[in-house]
Amino acid sequence: MSTKVRIGIDVGGTFTDAVVIDDSTHEVIAKAKIPTTHNSELGVAEGIVTAINKLMSENHISPEDVVFIAHGTTQATNALLEGDVAKVGIVGMGAGIEGKRARTETQIGNIELAPGRFLHTEHRFIDSAHTSDEQITAAIRELKQAGAQVIVASEAYSVDDPTNEKRIIQLADKESLPATGGYEISQLYGLLARTRTASVNGALIPKMMETANLTQSSVSKANIHKPLMIMRCDGGVMSVDEMRKRPILTMLSGLAAGVAGALMYEKVTDGIFLEIGGTSIDISVIKDGRVMIKNAQVGGNNLYLSSLDVRTLGIAGGSMLMVKNNTLSDVGPRSAHIAGLPYEVFTETSDIEEPRVELIAPCHDDPEVYVSVVCKNGKRFALTLAGAANILGYVPEDDYASGNVEAARLAWQPLADMLGLSIEDTCTKAMDLACDKVSRLVSQLIEDYHLNRSLIYLVGGGGSASVITPYLGKKMGMNTRIAKNAPYISTIGVAMAMVTERLERNIVNPTPDDIRRIRNDVTEMVVRAGANPDTVEVAVEIDSQKNILRAVASGSTELRAKNLKAEKLTSEQLKAVAIQSVAGDNVTAEELAHVGAWHAFAVTQTKAALFGLLKKKTTLIRMIDEDGVIRLQKDKADVLATTKGALAAQMPDFVDSMTTYNDGGAMLPQCYLYVRHKQIDLSGVMEKENLMSLAALELEFIEEAEPVLMVAAKN
Repeated sequence: MSTKVRIGIDVGGTFTDAVVIDDSTHEVIAKAKIPTTHNSELGVAEGIVTAINKLMSENHISPEDVVFIAHGTTQATNALLEGDVAKVGIVGMGAGIEGKRARTETQIGNIELAPGRFLHTEHRFIDSAHTSDEQITAAIRELKQAGAQVIVASEAYSVDDPTNEKRIIQLADKESLPATGGYEISQLYGLLARTRTASVNGALIPKMMETANLTQSSVSKANIHKPLMIMRCDGGVMSVDEMRKRPILTMLSGLAAGVAGALMYEKVTDGIFLEIGGTSIDISVIKDGRVMIKNAQVGGNNLYLSSLDVRTLGIAGGSMLMVKNNTLSDVGPRSAHIAGLPYEVFTETSDIEEPRVELIAPCHDDPEVYVSVVCKNGKRFALTLAGAANILGYVPEDDYASGNVEAARLAWQPLADMLGLSIEDTCTKAMDLACDKVSRLVSQLIEDYHLNRSLIYLVGGGGSASVITPYLGKKMGMNTRIAKNAPYISTIGVAMAMVTERLERNIVNPTPDDIRRIRNDVTEMVVRAGANPDTVEVAVEIDSQKNILRAVASGSTELRAKNLKAEKLTSEQLKAVAIQSVAGDNVTAEELAHVGAWHAFAVTQTKAALFGLLKKKTTLIRMIDEDGVIRLQKDKADVLATTKGALAAQMPDFVDSMTTYNDGGAMLPQCYLYVRHKQIDLSGVMEKENLMSLAALELEFIEEAEPVLMVAAKN
């Protein structure tokens, strides 16, 4: 029987990476790295074809063995940064009193994407109370005449009834113009933000449609029959057909892939993931074993688009040094790649002959303060952080970033002489300057997300993971680890991604029917996008402050669980994980219950009080999965171990016992259900009736005798 495999492709600015992963063990079988084919007639698709064919031929993989193929791309992000987008024609609609406001809120003007680069829009408005196909067609033709390459339909309250937006899209199609509607992007009220988001999406459609067609064709040429999936910015994947309609969802997807890959291999409860390349570092947050999500922005404007919360700095393995007034003053943001120079640490020792320092401007508008060394043979090299880390011994010999330390020392000697320092002190100062910037951002993220400092790991990924991660961990006093297959971590994330869809609606005090409807709708969306119905899980959240009902659905593309096959931890090992989650001494843990993949622990810490005369005990609840990842950390909480059949009778009293009261009335606890491999988050539900209804809905197809755990934490 042949091995079934998953293929992941990551199209970067410099290289196109591809990996083949064993579908049953999730081990990497093969990997390839080739230059990205920007200048080819087929564009980046040619590189994808080359990478696929190389992997399949060299590893004797037949097309029938491929059960999943996906690719991530920076193309949408790059298009926005470079202003390489289509001009958008907006057809706004509204009626009555709302019509005047709709006219204003659909006329968004030009959106600044990057300094000096804009997304240009043209606008026409139609009174939707008195309209005809002729009027709409006339407006579309006027926009086309004004240079619009794509049409955006945006009507007030289209989230309730998208009929008119669909009508505009159909008529635009007759005029041979691609079109999109606000209702396709978001079902939240807020016409201005919805129009802006739809416009960014529309501006990407022509270019991304071309890429999608070429990429899909490249997979077909390899005779692979499985549908090509595309990485999304929230860490999931979607079909090519969905990408053609909503290319905005691929924006920032390259940043999502790395942390998705890391979570395949690393058992992290609370942590910071650092994906470090040659020019920049992407920093994201893992909390309770999950990555953190936020609303994306373009040009400082909020979009109705959820993406991973990723912060980027111009610090990485290839970062160059700045010298001002004979003092090492800064590191980055320019890199050896941007300057077009080779690294000093990745060259032959014989090439570094009589080096001398020469300060250069990597780009025409940069000051001449960046350090290079020019050798007797005329060759020029950049001094880099990779060189510093290798000299200081932070990069293991078998690491991707390991280089020629002897050559690096020769190259750094003239700079050390200029500064009056030893080579080691010069390298240390460079690493300190770089890591000071990174540590400030990491500390801010730890504070923003209230991460448990007793559990935090700094997890390094990317080709330069070992250049920064170990040094940063030492500087910040934190545990570190380099992710398995770090140089290919983004590509692995693409190969292992799940199909994901997200749906949000503005509903005040949602009823059980509202909850049931959004669950059904998001399930239909994720199945249409390629998920196997039997693998779909849905999480529903009610944001009572913003009156948003939110549902997130995810599923595999075939019948299997996503978790890596690994040995299950013993009770004692899980207990040790629970104890480690609380800083200090006199900490004990007791397992309260075990259901499916979930273990509930009560962790107790005893502290002396009143000059040692009394002892104060604090008990916290930890929910740990079978891989040893703490997926929930709560104090002032309790656990109910029951069955699906008994839950309805026991739940009201259990919820009441954890309900708190203030001047605003009763505050329900944050509640969570655990059954089999599922964690069901009910923490956003603030009405008891909705809580009961949603719990029943989530457990609808579970047998009455099935064990269930419920955790309630006081607000």
